[in-house]
Order: sequence, then structure tokens, then C-alpha cells
Amino acid sequence: MRLVIARCSVDYAGRLTAHLPMAPRLVLVKADNSVSIHADDRAYKPLNWMSPPCSLKEDETEDGGRVWTVVNKTGEKLIITMEEVLHDSSHELGVDPGLIKDGVEAHLQELLADRMETLGEGWTLIRREFPTAIGPVDILGRDADGATVAVEIKRRGEIDGVEQLTRYLELLNRDPHLAPVQGLFAAQEIKPQARTLATDRGIRCVTLDYDALRGIEDDKLRLF
Repeated sequence: MRLVIARCSVDYAGRLTAHLPMAPRLVLVKADNSVSIHADDRAYKPLNWMSPPCSLKEDETEDGGRVWTVVNKTGEKLIITMEEVLHDSSHELGVDPGLIKDGVEAHLQELLADRMETLGEGWTLIRREFPTAIGPVDILGRDADGATVAVEIKRRGEIDGVEQLTRYLELLNRDPHLAPVQGLFAAQEIKPQARTLATDRGIRCVTLDYDALRGIEDDKLRLF
């Protein structure tokens, strides 16, 4: 991971345009080549970002500044103009062991994997915790038509969860033995912004009632 703190402006050009005026910011470049720009607020949410796969080109201006041009596979650009670099360091973090889910998420995964038919008639399980280069997919299965489906399970469904599933789908769809892979985002509660983003990306959303799933009397799981 590369950490750069700099006085910079940021311009995004793609389906829309956006501009961040000159100010001190943190720029993160991760091993998957994703780039994100952060201010000293907004908690974990970046001001702007570019998801992989993308390329980064660094140029130097006549006055000694730096210009980064980040381009993704669709030609969208993130242009970061650095007036002054205050810090620039790189760190090897190694392979992350992955998120250890809480009891609710782990149990939901176990229940759904055991009864894939609750997601749709004729659905079957390929594998729980299906491994990818950026972490395991909660459930990988097939629908009644034989299409591969990646299921991401959360207790609370937010934009980060949709982004995580999107990254999994980008990797899985590179495997000719699995592609095309569809996405399903399942959570006890799904925020409106997350649902909107998922729908825009062709990801189906399912809201889960954990108490109902645990307390079934007719030996059938129900999704609400």
C-alpha cells in the first residue's frame, strides 16, 4: 500500500464530472491498483476513488509538482494534481486473512448454504467461502438456469458491501469456467443508497429476517 499526503486538486471525468479544489488530502494506492482520496473527516468514506482494474501514470509538472492520471477499463479518468507532497511511503501488508464475521452473519451463511432452494427453486450450492485473490465469497451457487451466482451476506447492507461484491464479481467473471457470474446482496437491512447502487450494477437484493430463519416450524426458510 502506498500512502501519499499532499496538497492536491482532483478532477474526475467519466459518466459525469466532479472537481475537488486544492487542499491537503490523503491518497491511498492499494496492491490491486485501486486509488482513493480521503479528507480528515467522513469516517472511512473517500472523497473520490477509482476501482480496479485501472492504471496509474505519474508525470511531473514544470514547477516540480506531480500529476497522477488514473484510468479504468471504461476510459474514465481521475486526475490528481499535487502542488506539494508532504509524505510518500509504501508498505507491504501481505495477504489479509479476511474478515471474521459475527455470529449472525456466519449463521445466516450456514443456513442459506444448507438450503439454497430458499433463494429460488432449483438453486444449488457450489461452495461456501469460495476463495478469490481478494478474499472469500460468502456463497457461490447456481440458479435454476445453471447460471453462477455470488452471494454476499451482511447483517446491515451498506454501500461498502455492494462495492465488495462488485470487486468479487469482477474477478469471478474473468474465470471462463464460472462466467457469467451474477450477484446477490443479502442482508437483514439494506440501506436505500446500497440498494440503488446494487440495482444500477445489476445486483439483486434480498432482505433477510434472521429471527424467522432461526425459528422455522415448517422446516422451510423464508426470505422477506
